[in-house]
Amino acid sequence: ELTLRLLPSRLHTVSGNCDPDCVAACLEWETRCNAAVPDLSRAGVQKAWDVPIVSRKHEEVLSAAHNQAGRARLIAAAAPHSGDFLHAVPCSSVGTRLDDTSLRIAVSLRLGATMCAPHTCVCGQQVDSSGVHGLACRKSAGHHVRHNAVNDLIKRTLASANIPAMLEPNSLSRDDGKRPDGLTVLPWANGRCMVWDFTCPDTLAASHLNRAVVSPGAVANDAESRKSAKYQSLAAMYRFTPIAVETLGALGEEASAFFRDLGRRITAVNAEPSSLQFLLQRLSVTVQRGNAACILGTVPSSLGLDEIFYI
Repeated sequence: ELTLRLLPSRLHTVSGNCDPDCVAACLEWETRCNAAVPDLSRAGVQKAWDVPIVSRKHEEVLSAAHNQAGRARLIAAAAPHSGDFLHAVPCSSVGTRLDDTSLRIAVSLRLGATMCAPHTCVCGQQVDSSGVHGLACRKSAGHHVRHNAVNDLIKRTLASANIPAMLEPNSLSRDDGKRPDGLTVLPWANGRCMVWDFTCPDTLAASHLNRAVVSPGAVANDAESRKSAKYQSLAAMYRFTPIAVETLGALGEEASAFFRDLGRRITAVNAEPSSLQFLLQRLSVTVQRGNAACILGTVPSSLGLDEIFYI
């Protein structure tokens, strides 16, 4: 693509002074981008020239999607922080290292590549070569692993901000007997403790595709709305925060605001300006590791030796 680095002094053609080279370059740019040349006040800003080109290429890529799932995948991949695991420095001691299998699965999900051989899931349904059935399958062993890992990450991150928390508190009474995922022991805001409940809706689930193609994070926002309605009875005494992160990494609005606030509080404690960036990278790695566990959990366990050999 043609990217121009023109000084405002060379764009006086807009005001009437003709510069043949500049006129030809601007006409070529308008033809390729199908957009008007930036005005003189923004002519020296490179982003003003790049954004129309990137937007046009983005629309071309979306229009080339073969089906609704492919379009949903591309929209989710463009969401903020959906690819943070790709920028994380692999380090086992801080939990940002993905093993080879998990990384292969994470990249395959992001690209829509063939992941596995077709097989029958432990729930009895057929799993195609994309392997995405495991992301939403309730009988996959990795479903609880992903959920518990993210909640443990939230609890430990709150501790880094000097805010102790407990998981699945018993002290909260609900009519249906269900418990939220966590509770801060100390007040979070406005003198009230925070209660959170995490969910990881599948971006590519058949029931979510109509919303997933609308905008990045639409599926996560819907999940957060359902969580707020579910725990409405706790809102009078606690600060309830629904946290939804889609399987392809897009954050819900409530989750995004929560992690920004949490990152700011951690920075106030350790004076590390990149605390939010590191937090989002660890969250992304944890979700991708959980996705891999969900997909691997669709494979039936191997038979024991006593079931294979008779001697």
